[in-house]
Amino acid sequence: MTDRQASEIDRKTAVFDQFSRHVSSGKAAFFQMAGIDFVQGRRSGPFIWDMAGEKRVIDCHCNGGVFNLGHRHPEVVQALIDSLQTLDIGNHHLVSEPRARLAARLAEVTPGNLSYTVFGVGGGEAVDLAFKVARGFTGRQEIISARGGYHGHTGLALAAGDAKYYQPFGEQAPGFVQVPFGDIAAMETAVTPQTAAVILETVPATNGILVPPPDYLAQVRAICDRHGALLISDEIQTGLGRTGKLWGVEHFGVVPDIMVLGKGLSGGIYPISATCFRRELEGVFHEDPFIHISTFGGAEVGCPVALRVLAMAADPQFLNHVSEMATFFAQGFAQLRAKHPAVLVGLRQLGLMMGIEMVNEYCGPLFSKAAYDQGLLSVYAYNDTRVAQFLPPLIIDRALAEDILRRVDAALTQVAHMLGG
Repeated sequence: MTDRQASEIDRKTAVFDQFSRHVSSGKAAFFQMAGIDFVQGRRSGPFIWDMAGEKRVIDCHCNGGVFNLGHRHPEVVQALIDSLQTLDIGNHHLVSEPRARLAARLAEVTPGNLSYTVFGVGGGEAVDLAFKVARGFTGRQEIISARGGYHGHTGLALAAGDAKYYQPFGEQAPGFVQVPFGDIAAMETAVTPQTAAVILETVPATNGILVPPPDYLAQVRAICDRHGALLISDEIQTGLGRTGKLWGVEHFGVVPDIMVLGKGLSGGIYPISATCFRRELEGVFHEDPFIHISTFGGAEVGCPVALRVLAMAADPQFLNHVSEMATFFAQGFAQLRAKHPAVLVGLRQLGLMMGIEMVNEYCGPLFSKAAYDQGLLSVYAYNDTRVAQFLPPLIIDRALAEDILRRVDAALTQVAHMLGG
């Protein structure tokens, strides 16, 4: 070992110690126990290097879709550099040209009559506002969500999730009901004249990349219409090309009343989220247009970044590429299933939103570790640990996809050994 390598290892040890003492002792201990002593260093495109420079992983998690375009995409970085020459955060009380331009573009590319957008910083904030708009417009309080789904760790969004997320911090906020995802009979029973809105992730990621039955979302739309409830589509992970279409709901022919966006809209460079809604719903702000504010939501300096992301994600050639890569992965995983029948059940997939389904609840965590050992970053689905989330950057080419499949093959072999096979 060279002096430089020893110095970098010492530096990484110091970072782990500082992180443990001042950010999260639990996370630091978990990663050290798991043998994942990785500290994010240089990153570019589909790759992240350990700060010590000896370990490189292919990012097949993308932070839930934040890095759809890879890390530090040159066009996205340049958009921020250009923006910084003239803009700053801006004042959320005042009229804003960058915010207006971005909202107008979203109105053009989102489905139906989602003419208005209110910006936030993260997905939870966007979901919170969606619930506020639904309650304000309908005069009702009840919100229905899917069991095992995930909509954020903030305020009202937290209440729409499973009990394990809110119980450590107190009781659930009133007015929230959960039903199983994909169960239309349960939805029929749950929605009543007291229901303000139903919120669904188009493909619930935390619940194991559950792709809904072809007619499920359309049936939910019809139920909402019969009862005067609103349909909120959580497209925070499925949006912006991840599924091979600009928006995941396009696969199902459904137009929501409200759509929430985040993660990928940032380009991995500047945080931003969006709550897009029908023109009629904007009336909830007429009496007091300052009733909802977000100091950093839709920061002016970040709006050109989001505009650039939208331009790239909406390009038909880009979306065709995603679909082509999705077909390649589907074929590759079919071969892997035949090779690893004792471990691999199959691939849950809509475009490049994929879940590797395995035989038992131990496999997701074991695969995450094995994948890391093989140079892949993949995180298991927290609400269904049989499944490993698999979301490679949408920019990958055929050669890298082949490399990824080889590494998955090796990781599955390692999981089989861990299970004692």
